[in-house]
Amino acid sequence: MRALQRPNLIVVALILALVGAMSVRGQQAGALRGVVTMEANGLPLHNATILVVQLGRSVETDLEGRYEIRDIPPGTYDLVAHLHALTDQRRTVRVAAGATVIEDFQLSLSVLRESITVTASGREETTFDSFQAVTTVDSLELASKNATALGEVLEGQPGVAKRSFGPGSSRPVLRGFDGDRVLVLNDGLATGTLSSQSGEHAEPVDATSLDQLEIVKGPATLLYGSNAIGGVVNTIAEHHTLHEQPHQGVRGHITTGANSINAQGMASTGFEYGRDRWMLWGSGSRQDASDYSSPLGRVQNSATRQTSASLGFGWFGRKPFLSLTYSVHDGRLGVPFAGSFHHHDDAEEEHHHEGAEAARVHETYTLQNTRLNTGARHLGSFVERFRISANISRWIHRELENSDIATTFDNQALNYRVTFDQRKVGPLRGSYGFQGMYRDYTAQGEEALSPPVRQDNFALFTLQELGLERVKFQFGGRLEHNRYDPLALTSRSFTGFSGAAGARVPLWKGGAFVANYTHSYRSPALEELYNYGPHVGNLAFEIGDPNLNREEADGVDLSLRHSAERVRGQADFFYYRLGDFVFPALTGGIEHGLPVVLFQQGNSRFVGGEAVLDIGLRSNLWLNLAVDTVNAKLTETNTPPPRIPPLRGRVGLDVLHGSFRLRPEIVMASSQNRVFPTETRTPGYAVFQVDASYVLAGAHTAHLFSVTAFNLGNRLYRNHLSFIKDLAPEVGRGVRFMYSFRFF
Repeated sequence: MRALQRPNLIVVALILALVGAMSVRGQQAGALRGVVTMEANGLPLHNATILVVQLGRSVETDLEGRYEIRDIPPGTYDLVAHLHALTDQRRTVRVAAGATVIEDFQLSLSVLRESITVTASGREETTFDSFQAVTTVDSLELASKNATALGEVLEGQPGVAKRSFGPGSSRPVLRGFDGDRVLVLNDGLATGTLSSQSGEHAEPVDATSLDQLEIVKGPATLLYGSNAIGGVVNTIAEHHTLHEQPHQGVRGHITTGANSINAQGMASTGFEYGRDRWMLWGSGSRQDASDYSSPLGRVQNSATRQTSASLGFGWFGRKPFLSLTYSVHDGRLGVPFAGSFHHHDDAEEEHHHEGAEAARVHETYTLQNTRLNTGARHLGSFVERFRISANISRWIHRELENSDIATTFDNQALNYRVTFDQRKVGPLRGSYGFQGMYRDYTAQGEEALSPPVRQDNFALFTLQELGLERVKFQFGGRLEHNRYDPLALTSRSFTGFSGAAGARVPLWKGGAFVANYTHSYRSPALEELYNYGPHVGNLAFEIGDPNLNREEADGVDLSLRHSAERVRGQADFFYYRLGDFVFPALTGGIEHGLPVVLFQQGNSRFVGGEAVLDIGLRSNLWLNLAVDTVNAKLTETNTPPPRIPPLRGRVGLDVLHGSFRLRPEIVMASSQNRVFPTETRTPGYAVFQVDASYVLAGAHTAHLFSVTAFNLGNRLYRNHLSFIKDLAPEVGRGVRFMYSFRFF
């Protein structure tokens, strides 16, 4: 690896951080104090987290539900109270110099949810205040998901579609962007999988062990990398690592579930134990599912299995902190109909008698991660906090035909990220840092389409925010270098700059308008440069081009938001132009029974939006509306790129009675007639489903019961983004049961 070839850049970045460590005198500080109780019975809630959003500081309540935060600079702040299973609650307070503000919270289960994100800007902020369009899925909603793949977990979120080659290989598509243009992260660092390069590769996830999951729609290249041109999905596993502080005692969960559609059973457990400044945590889960049922019958070879486990410890001092976690995912998934697309050479065909059945294709995978987080906070200098994160991962993936290994993939990577948060000086605050990745990739067997490749990436970035009285501005830049060194082929190197600027303007009480302009670039992916051969996972004979140029994109994002007691909504619009857009161009040839595609470049345009509106018809009855759409084309030929999702809509009700919640919903999609030449038209559909849940919460425990009945009309429908949509429809009528016990 080339860590020693670039010491000067890293040393310069560290020196800049140290030079900035100068004292900043503040005004006389104030304090915040209060009690957190449960609304239903008035019991105090201990281990509830109180977060001061603008300062990124948090504390936990004691056994009597009390909290206190000292040394608060004068100003106006958002306070958010959080506890597992209950709905977060937000208050806005003003702290005067030397004053103590009393603010009490009563938590309950509520339709309105206050969401916090750390992904959009690298620090805690509400999704309403974020400059980018962000969706946060919290632990309460994740507890009802029992899928093994990330696409299944996120299906139906605004602006998010599901690409798949079967249920075990699904991956999220953001605003029509797929593959290498969507970055999947684990607590801010790449997961190390190969799901971006093939439709049949998995992106495993244990949703029941996550604290939250965040989706940033639109370019997130400034903070996370050039291949986040379409957006970012970030999984956050532990609440204590999010706030970099310990809690005392034991908390954890035990979750079980079953699904009638595929005879699925799952069990998951996790714990956190804190004493003084030390913490120990761990989790484990197992999911097994048979072939799933569609309205046309069983989809053969669609069974999945996954086992995951993690163990870690941490020390959290008053300023410094350190944590280390090891995790492993091990799974097996069937790839329906994949064997039908496998064509062997003539010499091999002699061993197959005429009329022989197609091979049954399975994939096995193991993902191992070792994660280090360290740094310091509350430094009281120009650098208020710095954080060092590093992740060593190894992804071993095998494709099996009738139990014989056909292809083996081995992807080893080191990802690291160092960020420095500036203390707010007047109206200005922000962060800067550097990030890098070293990767060794090899493949052997039938689908070893590229030679072994070593990839090397390094970037410097900054993101700043200027808060004036009536408007806030955000601006930043990223300089990134990316290099590929393949065995016996031409090396390629790319360097590019990404920049963005945005403004957030309050319009009325509870209303705001946000506008962003982004210029970003993306290096071609490894497979776009070097692949050559039959790629069943993408249903194409792929021919890469080692002379491809980098993509450059210019985009505008507009957002109108409103949050009030009875009406909450957000409408987002985006328009992106991409120069030298890489796409699979058809040559007209057929090799190994697959259409031959050559990765070429041209200009493209993506335009669309998403809107969500929640209306309180009564205090316990809400109308939920949502719609999203994207229109994309290669501008020179007026041809759509592959797998662009159709117009979709949702209409539902949210009924709340005490701790019982009922959510009937109709999900609709229009027909997709604008298709890539290798695709077929997909008819529209409407599917009816109902979700019911009940939360029995006490001062130290919570029981979550969830029942979801989906596709109640047993409607035959197909996902346009599925590689096998013409062969395998989506799920038929079924019921999913989940139970989770949480203690804290």
